[in-house]
Amino acid sequence: MKLNPDILAQIRENIAHAKNSEFYKKKFDGIEPEDMKTEADFLKLPFTGKEDLRDAYPLGLAAVSDEKIVRIHSSSGTTGTPVIIPYTQKDVNDWAFMFKRCYETAGITAKDRIQITPGYGLWTAGIGFQLGAELLGAMAVPMGPGNTDKQIKMMIDLQSTVIAATSSYALLLAEEIEKHGLKDKVKLKKGVIGSERWGEKMRRRIACELGVELYDIYGLTEIYGPGIGMSCKHECGMHMWTDFLYYELIDPKTGLNVKEGEIGELVITTLKKEGAPLIRYRTHDLTRELPGECKCGLHFPRIDTLIGRSDDMVKVKGAIIFPGKVDEALSQIDGVSSEYQIMLDHLNGRDKLTLFFETSVPQAEYAELEKRVAVQFKERVGVTPSPKAVGMGELPRSEKKSTRIFDNRY
Repeated sequence: MKLNPDILAQIRENIAHAKNSEFYKKKFDGIEPEDMKTEADFLKLPFTGKEDLRDAYPLGLAAVSDEKIVRIHSSSGTTGTPVIIPYTQKDVNDWAFMFKRCYETAGITAKDRIQITPGYGLWTAGIGFQLGAELLGAMAVPMGPGNTDKQIKMMIDLQSTVIAATSSYALLLAEEIEKHGLKDKVKLKKGVIGSERWGEKMRRRIACELGVELYDIYGLTEIYGPGIGMSCKHECGMHMWTDFLYYELIDPKTGLNVKEGEIGELVITTLKKEGAPLIRYRTHDLTRELPGECKCGLHFPRIDTLIGRSDDMVKVKGAIIFPGKVDEALSQIDGVSSEYQIMLDHLNGRDKLTLFFETSVPQAEYAELEKRVAVQFKERVGVTPSPKAVGMGELPRSEKKSTRIFDNRY
C-alpha cells in the first residue's frame, strides 16, 4: 500500500496521540511526529509486537483518560499475560461502521437475520458481529458458540438468513444439518466466516452443505476486532478499510517491505483509533497484496486469502510448513476431505510427520489413497509424510478455532 502525503499526515497525528500512553511514551522516546517527513522516515520506526502489548498490561496502552474508556477487550490467546485493548465510544462507533460496511459488501441488508455464533465477552468476535448488524438494521440472533442442537433449532425457527462463524464451527453445523436431514428447513443464504484461515476444499464443503454464499471477514482484537477487511461476491481477496488503517507487507525475517505481489507478513498502523492506537503492529498473518481494481467497484485495496501465520510456521527436514501449503496439496486429491491434522514427533534422532486426513472412500481403498497423498504432499510441501486415512467425522471438530499442526518435538 502506497504511503501518500495524506496518510503520512494522519500517521503524524497518530504518533502524537499515541505518545499519551505510557507504552508509546517510552517506546517512542526521542521520536517526534514532525520527524515523519517521508516514507523512509516512517519505515525507520520500530515495530510493535504482541509481547510489547503484554508488557503494557493492564492499561499501559491507553492513550486517553479512564473517563473516556467505555470498554475493554482482550485477545483470544489462552497462554501468557493477556493483551488488554481499551476502546473509547468513538472507537466502538468506528468499529460498528466498518462492520456495517462489511455486511453491505456481502450484500447483506436490514431484511436479513444474522445468527451470530462466535463468542461474546472479552473476545471481540461476537459483539463485533452484533454491533454491525444493529447499525445495519438487521435482526441479530446473538447465540454465541456451542449447544449445536439449539443453534440449529433457532436457525430453523427464526429463519436465519446469515450465519456468522469460524470456519470450523460452520463445518460442524453443516455436518449436523446434513446428518439430520434438515437442509430443506434451513433458510441460510450467506455465511460470514472469520477468525481462522481455511482452504478451498473446506470452503466448497461448507458452501455446498449449507447452500450459502461464503464471505471472508478479517480482523484482530488489537486492531478493533473482526471487520477491518471483507471479501466481496467476486471472491478475489479481502478489501481493507484503509480510511481507518494503513498496512504494509514485510519479510518476517528482515523486517523490510516485500515487493508488490510477494507474500509477506501483514503490519498495520491505525489512523483513527483513540483508546489504543498502534503503530507498525506485526499481525504475523501471511498474505500478499492483490493488484488492480476489483470488479465490485470498491476502491479499497485488497489482500489475498491468508495462507498462515509467520509464528505458526514449522520446519521439518528443511521444509517450511504452514496450513496453506497443506490445504493446497490435499485439495488436488479426489476423495480427500478438507479436514486433517499433522503430528510432529522426534523419534530415534529423526523428525517424523504423521498426516491424518479424512476421506469418504471405502476402507479397502485407504492404502492406495495414502500412497497418492504421500506423493502429492512431498511434491507440494517438500517433505514425505506418514499418511493415515480416517473416516469422515473422525477428526475432532471445534466450536472455535481448529488446531491443525501439533508439534510434539520439544
